[in-house]
Amino acid sequence: MNIGIITTWSERGASYVSRQYRMLLSPDHNVFIYARGGESFETDSSGDDKFVTEGKRSLVPVATAIDHTDFVKWVKANKIDIILFNEQHWWMPLVWCNDLSVATGAYVDYYTEETIPLFGAYDFLICHTKRHYSAFDWHPKSFYLPWGTNIDLYSPQTITPVKNSVITFFHSAGMSPLRKGCDLVVQAFAQLSGPAKLIIHTQTPLHNGFQHLQTLISQLVASGRLTIIEKTVPAPGLYHLGDVYVYPSRLDGIGLTLAEALACGLPVIASDNPPMNEFIDKTNGKLIKIDRLYARADGYYWPQCHPNLNSLKGCMQYYVDNFHSIAELKNNARQYAVKNLDMMHNKDSIVNLFSTIKTDISKLKKKSVNEIISFENNRLGLRQALSAKYPHIYLLLCHVSEFVKMLSRYKP
Repeated sequence: MNIGIITTWSERGASYVSRQYRMLLSPDHNVFIYARGGESFETDSSGDDKFVTEGKRSLVPVATAIDHTDFVKWVKANKIDIILFNEQHWWMPLVWCNDLSVATGAYVDYYTEETIPLFGAYDFLICHTKRHYSAFDWHPKSFYLPWGTNIDLYSPQTITPVKNSVITFFHSAGMSPLRKGCDLVVQAFAQLSGPAKLIIHTQTPLHNGFQHLQTLISQLVASGRLTIIEKTVPAPGLYHLGDVYVYPSRLDGIGLTLAEALACGLPVIASDNPPMNEFIDKTNGKLIKIDRLYARADGYYWPQCHPNLNSLKGCMQYYVDNFHSIAELKNNARQYAVKNLDMMHNKDSIVNLFSTIKTDISKLKKKSVNEIISFENNRLGLRQALSAKYPHIYLLLCHVSEFVKMLSRYKP
């Protein structure tokens, strides 16, 4: 079978999800990657990989927009049977796939109350958290498959402490330091008593969003207690630099780094809110109390949480005070990952799922496809909706419009 995956293709969480699907499916199927062009992150199309295509930049001003002609050409050239969409925020490609009789599925991550009904246009949905599944259990082919990671790639270099007599906390801020609670980590760490070090790995400068913490950050760096690593690092990342992973995330789709950290043998401090708390039990980490829940500006379906700073400090202080047990605690984290987070546990389920899914013309799908067209027409306006369905007509209209404007400026 020829399977297509529509995704960003760079060093970020969404890409790692796609890479994991590719790894699981490739031994049994041909897997083709269509790397969406024009996203806000640099695309690595891996030019030496014949199964990866860098998509043409779309004219449509919507995140994850895809060029219609380029996409259809890719589908036909590779004789794609089924497509998995990764974080697809623009919906017209589902209409195109329906017209092409290509089956479609989604790894569920981003949705709003308004867009949930549109997911009925997919032939199947894969939910990697209980939270996501609770929002999509109405779909006739929605499947809950607990997230797993590559426990061979993400594995401990040692279960002994990184430094003698000093607990080392590690935090990955990625591209979203604020969402991942980097500011809370810094503030809580500054209040700890006892020998401790903090390492923050970020892909974006911390001073961009934390001006109020710059003095504190500078003091911690100058004292040698804080190290900031600002660069992009491929898998398996920098987990080996720490003893304990600190992740007071305000919001997550899955929480990929939690599984990765546990697999690397790091006990985890995480927010006591789904899906973060789905990874934690009494043996492998601590949960941070939540002060309140509040809506995110973009209307994401689930609310953000505000982790309690004192609770975070208490969780971190526990590991400082129990440094003598850190080897045992790190071993517990690794054993939990081996038992519960091995992605190979899902391999047969995922391969069999893709082997059995067929496109259909159910009432639900027809209804959802019509709702998608209406949704995108309302969002973009008729003229830009034409660019989604009929890009050549859209370009012609643009040229005509410019010609009319030019004539209107001409005064004989």
